[in-house]
Amino acid sequence: MAKFAREWERSERHGIKAVLKLQQPFRQRLEFATRRIEGQAQAIEGAINRLKEKDRALFSKVTDAYSKHDTQRANMYANELAEMRKMTSFLMSAKLALERVVLRLSTVTQLGNAAVTLGPAVKVLQSVRVGVAGILPDAGQELSSIITLLDEIMISSGQPSVGFDFETANEDAQKILNEAAMVAERRMKEKFPELPTLKDPGEHLGESGYKTS
Repeated sequence: MAKFAREWERSERHGIKAVLKLQQPFRQRLEFATRRIEGQAQAIEGAINRLKEKDRALFSKVTDAYSKHDTQRANMYANELAEMRKMTSFLMSAKLALERVVLRLSTVTQLGNAAVTLGPAVKVLQSVRVGVAGILPDAGQELSSIITLLDEIMISSGQPSVGFDFETANEDAQKILNEAAMVAERRMKEKFPELPTLKDPGEHLGESGYKTS
């Protein structure tokens, strides 16, 4: 931290050009990391879209089995669909969390406030990576590389080891993850129909198996 402060003060003494020169590599690396995070959010969105198509097909099988009162087959498909929706819900939450990290990184304007934003961002990425790696291995590996890059940016700023509140970073990260999970849950309820029951098989269901408006 002391080294960083001396460099910053020396840059200020040499004027705005020196400040920009100091910040330029930092900005470039941060923008590079941000673009990579956006890329993983897009990759996750692609996986979500593929799961939506599978969901639609599987939902149709469930309703078909229910309409024929084939309880055993309906329950088998329903259980498979329930597990798939858990995966979809998690990926939605992960995508939303990454999008919020991107928004936060866009607020970093100088080295001086880097750690305050990068700390929680790294924590969020670490949490997302753990879950995503088992579903999308390539995304998990890319997130690991991004985390390493952000750690290096923090180290180069001279801030992570001195005067950094890790407890606050964890709290901020958890807020981001909780918010993303809540939004994902709401969107799941809005976009995915509830499974029919044998008491009312197929009622108000369109040909695709999804509820008609």
